[in-house]
Amino acid sequence: MSDLFWLNEAQIRRLAPLLPTDTRGKPRVDDRRVISGIVHVLRSGCPWRHAPREYGPPKTLYNRYVRWAIKGVWRRIFETLATAGGPPAEVLLDATYAKAHRSASGGKGGSGRKRSGARVVAGPPRSARRQTKAASRSRSISPAGTRPTSAAARR
Repeated sequence: MSDLFWLNEAQIRRLAPLLPTDTRGKPRVDDRRVISGIVHVLRSGCPWRHAPREYGPPKTLYNRYVRWAIKGVWRRIFETLATAGGPPAEVLLDATYAKAHRSASGGKGGSGRKRSGARVVAGPPRSARRQTKAASRSRSISPAGTRPTSAAARR
């Protein structure tokens, strides 16, 4: 696959002093493979479970990302690389990667027609009192206060 992201040896050498060395238990698997997989998932926006197999098990990618985030490793890497100076050769963040909730575009009730400001000012005042008066003049009740029984009596 040509769309896979791989860190080169120079990039790995630059990151090596910033990576944690206090590992307990089993030694870490290939850092180049796992970090490249994490960058691929973050760049593409795909779920961890859809990471290509070349990067290793998705659970390994996710666990390494979360554990290093808690330890502050990613922040330290970013700050160190950002203060190194010089214009970036490649920018990984773009507006196309910013995710928004499905209701962020306005959705229900936000795009209806609204009265213009001139009509609102020139129009009659809107209040509950006017609506209450109109509701009290219902045609379903006859003037005597009784309901008509036939269709002819309702006219």
